Amino acid sequence: MIKFTVTSNEADRRLDKFLKSYLKNASLSHIYKLIRKSVKVNGKREKPDKMLALGDELVLYIGEEDEKALRGERAAPKGKRQFKIAYEDENLLVVEKPFGLLTHGTSQEKKKTLTNQVISYLIEKGDFDPSERAFSPSPCNRLDRNTTGLVIFGKNSNSLKNFNLMMRERNRIKKYYVTIVKGEPGKKLHLFGKLEKDSGDNKVSIGSEGKEIETIARVVEKANGYSLIEAELVTGRTHQIRAHLSKAGYPVIGDVKYGDSRLNKKLSKEYGLTTQLLHAERLYFDKMTQDFEYLNGLEIKAALPVEFDRIKKGLFTGGSN
Repeated sequence: MIKFTVTSNEADRRLDKFLKSYLKNASLSHIYKLIRKSVKVNGKREKPDKMLALGDELVLYIGEEDEKALRGERAAPKGKRQFKIAYEDENLLVVEKPFGLLTHGTSQEKKKTLTNQVISYLIEKGDFDPSERAFSPSPCNRLDRNTTGLVIFGKNSNSLKNFNLMMRERNRIKKYYVTIVKGEPGKKLHLFGKLEKDSGDNKVSIGSEGKEIETIARVVEKANGYSLIEAELVTGRTHQIRAHLSKAGYPVIGDVKYGDSRLNKKLSKEYGLTTQLLHAERLYFDKMTQDFEYLNGLEIKAALPVEFDRIKKGLFTGGSN
């Protein structure tokens, strides 16, 4: 028999969803079977959609060995810390992701990720207990491996839920990226379109079908046929900035998927640039939900990476590597 009390990180979840998070190796059919026969909440059988509350007592009528097998191993992730901290409070951690590091794990790389490094940091700091049954600190936004900059992590269940919601709603968390493009736009670009994803080659296209996207691009500096662009990501879709700027005629330099291949070859030879130059530089918090109103008006910035700054200076002053 396994017995425990629901914590604040476990409350406000359906019973079936909680058990699926807790017993990660159990199939959904097994979860529903457990609910019917082997689970009680406050001494009573409950339906799968029962909402758990802080302080509820849960009893699972299974053995410790069965629980261990269904739960799976959950060892604390190890790894050298590569990120910088841009902002932290009791609810939120905003970090600067370096070049080349995955935000989440993939089938090819599961351990060396930003998420694992953040979890390890929070465990060492005492802000997260790895024995938590159904919660892990997680990112609310995701950057590609070779995109640098700011990533938001929810440190508890309430902040993670709220910030995941606010990231999907416009004008609450404004996200600004900087990049260098080929060409010199004469004015601010307010770009709209519909984006379709081709999962086969991990590329997107902009056309008449798909999810609506909106990007606002402002020229910060321009010279020698290049422009430093600040792009506001109004909607947040896969490869949105890169595809949108390319469609508008201003491809991101170094971008092998949507960029100018001849220019990229030249920049690779002159500067060693082999991938997109894109940096999540700034976040602005506004119109926060009730528990997070203290963040209204907060702006967080991440300085340009050294390599980005080196290439920028070379291009805009007409110099070379």
